[in-house]
Amino acid sequence: MPERVVIATRESQLALWQARYIQTRLTERYPGVEVALLGMTTQGDQLLDSPLSRIGGKGLFVKELEQAMQEGRAQLAVHSMKDVPMDLPEGFVLAAITEREDPRDALVSNRYRSLAELPAGARVGTSSLRRQAQIRAAHPGLAVDTLRGNVNTRLRKLDEGQYDAIVLAAAGLKRLGLGSRIAALLSPEESLPAVGQGALGLETLTVREDVAALLVCLNDAETAACVRAERAMSRALQGGCQAPIGGYARVEAGRLRLTAFVSDLEGVRFYRAEAWGEMHAPEALGQEVAEALLAQGADRVLAELVHRAP
Repeated sequence: MPERVVIATRESQLALWQARYIQTRLTERYPGVEVALLGMTTQGDQLLDSPLSRIGGKGLFVKELEQAMQEGRAQLAVHSMKDVPMDLPEGFVLAAITEREDPRDALVSNRYRSLAELPAGARVGTSSLRRQAQIRAAHPGLAVDTLRGNVNTRLRKLDEGQYDAIVLAAAGLKRLGLGSRIAALLSPEESLPAVGQGALGLETLTVREDVAALLVCLNDAETAACVRAERAMSRALQGGCQAPIGGYARVEAGRLRLTAFVSDLEGVRFYRAEAWGEMHAPEALGQEVAEALLAQGADRVLAELVHRAP
């Protein structure tokens, strides 16, 4: 057992909350191990003027943290699973996936209590192509715009009147004690969550089996199976950050139920699929749902979006 473990983390308020949560859990379980934090600013935190799909995608939030582990400055990184690329670099492993917080999207507005209440032309802000496509598909009269920045920055822009409503992950708001700002929780039928949304992933070096052993106690088997199914689906589609893709798995009656969608950016060509699978084979379920989406015509949309990407 290592005497000291350093957690690499982004320095946003939410990322620090997540890292401190894992720090507390490990300290409680292993009182003889010193657990420290290494705060870092990633490219994703610095480049706030462009959509992620144009500047490099989810990997911008994890690259510097992985470098710190390679250099020995940290032994562990805590990520929001929705920010973790579908394929990890060689030499890294997700040693644990924690129990999921609320996976749903949340509508935040100072005037309106649902997307349906928003009048035609109302401005809705979100950073996610996935959310944008689903809102455009269900509410074509709304003006959906890109909104970047940390949680507090996004809330400030709403409060300044730049938007009539914004859509964020419910998990982040709840973890920061901002649940009172939620006007409505959007059901998966209304807004299918991002792959891995609400779960935390604990990444370490493959060779650090001692660190991985410490993290086993934080792994939640049901959440891990669900997230593995979702990630297998997204990986099979190979859409990256250029395509609106959503995926949400849940455990019902001891089996996995996975629902997913692929859409064009306007939410016009919209493909949705669902299947059931076994807990012990989440990747097979993810592959099955991806193939169902491709068979409907999602392959053409994905090819167009990847071709258009800068």
